[in-house]
Amino acid sequence: MARLLDETAALLEIDAADPFRIRSYRRAAEAVEQQTASLAGMVDDPKQLTAIGGIGKGMAANIVDLVNTGSMPLRDELLKKYRPSMLDLLRLPGMDPKTVALLWSALQIETMEQLEAAGKAGHLTSLPRFGQKQVDKILKGIADHRQNTSRFRIDVAEDWATKISALIREFPGIDQITPAGSLRRGKESVGDLDLLVTGPACGADVVAAAVEHVAALPLIDTLLAKGQNKVSFTLRNGLQVDVRLLPRGSYGAALQYFTGSKMHNVLLRQRALRLGYTLSEYALARMNPEEGEANVVAAAHEHEIYAALKMQYIPPELRENCGELDAAEAGTLPTLITLDDIRGDVHMHTVATDGRETIRDMAEAAARRGRAYIAITDHSKNLAMTNGLDDARAQEHVRRIREVDADMAGRIRVFAGIEVDILQEGDLDLSDETLSQMDVVIGSVHSHFQLPPDEMTARLLRAIENPYLRILGHPTGRKVLKRDPYQFDLDAVLRRCAELGVAVEHNAAPARADLHDLNLRKAKALGCKVSVNTDAHSIEDLDKMRFGITQLRRAWLTAADILNTLPADAFLAALRPRPVTVEV
Repeated sequence: MARLLDETAALLEIDAADPFRIRSYRRAAEAVEQQTASLAGMVDDPKQLTAIGGIGKGMAANIVDLVNTGSMPLRDELLKKYRPSMLDLLRLPGMDPKTVALLWSALQIETMEQLEAAGKAGHLTSLPRFGQKQVDKILKGIADHRQNTSRFRIDVAEDWATKISALIREFPGIDQITPAGSLRRGKESVGDLDLLVTGPACGADVVAAAVEHVAALPLIDTLLAKGQNKVSFTLRNGLQVDVRLLPRGSYGAALQYFTGSKMHNVLLRQRALRLGYTLSEYALARMNPEEGEANVVAAAHEHEIYAALKMQYIPPELRENCGELDAAEAGTLPTLITLDDIRGDVHMHTVATDGRETIRDMAEAAARRGRAYIAITDHSKNLAMTNGLDDARAQEHVRRIREVDADMAGRIRVFAGIEVDILQEGDLDLSDETLSQMDVVIGSVHSHFQLPPDEMTARLLRAIENPYLRILGHPTGRKVLKRDPYQFDLDAVLRRCAELGVAVEHNAAPARADLHDLNLRKAKALGCKVSVNTDAHSIEDLDKMRFGITQLRRAWLTAADILNTLPADAFLAALRPRPVTVEV
């Protein structure tokens, strides 16, 4: 139901329908997707449907049609006019409904394959607004789409894991559900989702009933397989989910095995063999137990497996065959940073530009989350789409921030800041006079991503020479699964940041995760200071700090490596010193 409602909204977009009508179908799709009860059982009493937020009388009638016929009159009508494959075109960057409609009316293009062929044959450049650069962008978007459609951002995978786990728990006796695989290791994107489930010791008939419960989950789009203790299915977005029901006694071994990574497990099994054990998804066991010895050494808990192999416990985020086994054997694994170590969050936006909350709202919400300080860093004027601040507005914004800081005294510190655009030549988007009034100046690139590598490198190097810039924001400009990093000499920029005391940001927003884990390790090796920030545009975004912590842990970083684990005054003191103004 959710998929069909969402597709209808997309078809309405292509048809240039009323925006309110389009949004009503989007809201209905989201509302339907969140339901755990069967909507098919409500069609005889539409009042039950209209009691769901986002479902009005008209949409309830659509749901009745979906239950009774599998479709809706409006959807059928639109599909006579347009083709279902045209919906895929909307997933490409820069492809809006008007453009899709133009491609259809002018060239009868309805699939990505046809669009790609037309682009390569030079047919698209005859259309309005289709220069060669736009065509090249479309062709790259098609290639990226094919590469990325099988992967999902960590926050998307986590959200689905939570939804599915809630439905599985409705079966009596389920007591533990743990995501494994790349999600547990904290990778920024995942290819599939593994869920390990245990309950009380029970007979085969109860396990069979639990398998049937999982196989009938309402979120399933396609059931791929159903075995004695495993169910595999896909969701409507294409994410494959494997659910394994396990006895408690082997839970630790299974969790270790299915967490991976592959090479980590290969090396761990080799170590087990050298010590006279075998390691599988069922247990760590002795190869040749002596008389009276138990065969199974460890199975129920992961920690026991690593301890039996004479190693420190290796956190899941480190299991990538990057030297973690040697460090664990030597006892030199770092004490990784945790969310509890974070005291401040110094990159966030408010209603002054493109945020959804006021300065006070963000301060209150951060205080409730245990933060000791924040910095309000709205956009500068170059980012016109965000209503960015010019010098006059920025200085007035500083005054309002200072007022909130005074009002919040004793509860949380509120620093005045800005996320100032780094312009094409490397200049900052506001005057030094304005920047000098800020506690925290973050410089970020938001435009001209296609500069040649040497020009982009020079742009960034010039920006960080400005004495007021204290943090380089989301340094590579990438967006996970959507936009590649811009090309530049990262090593040269990191070295200069280290020399000048400019901190580099790990942007915790899952859409960015920038710097990523390997570059964070490089930053530490080169002596860079690092700050982790949410780049929050709403109160809910403040909770995304946990995703940033996961990436810092994957980079082997500790609390001592991150600036905003420091108290407020120590944090400011650790940033690049601001120029001293001498009055004449």
